[in-house]
Amino acid sequence: MSDPTGTTPSPARTDATTPRGLTTVSLWSDDVPAAVAWYTEVLGVAPYYVMPPAPAPAAYVEFRVGDYQHELGIIDRSYAPAGAATTPGGAVVYWHVDDVAATYERLLALGGAEYQPVTPQGDGGFVTAAVVDPFGNVLGVMENPHYLAVLEGREG
Repeated sequence: MSDPTGTTPSPARTDATTPRGLTTVSLWSDDVPAAVAWYTEVLGVAPYYVMPPAPAPAAYVEFRVGDYQHELGIIDRSYAPAGAATTPGGAVVYWHVDDVAATYERLLALGGAEYQPVTPQGDGGFVTAAVVDPFGNVLGVMENPHYLAVLEGREG
């Protein structure tokens, strides 16, 4: 297996402390119901988990997204740890999409704000873009040939 630069990565560790995959991306919101409505529209799927159950106001909501059912959680910002960032920035999680430009335009039309315009990343078919959702979180989208290769069962 090689990366886009043509180098071969070191063999993976396999002990109990080795990360095995992305499980849940958690986003904060001051308005959980509005965030749930926005992400339901963006993702095209309703959340599968809500806590606490209705009729109490939701404090944590979770969606299962995409080919591998990765989890996206929306958490009431009142539960954020002390010192948590309140402005967009830091790490960006990129979700694979088949058309970054169309997805980026759709996210902007739904109320996202530009964070990173559509940007080709070299000549290997990788393209990224990101918006700030209406709740202050950065949402990245990406065309990623490696993701497609893994999905098809090929070495990425």
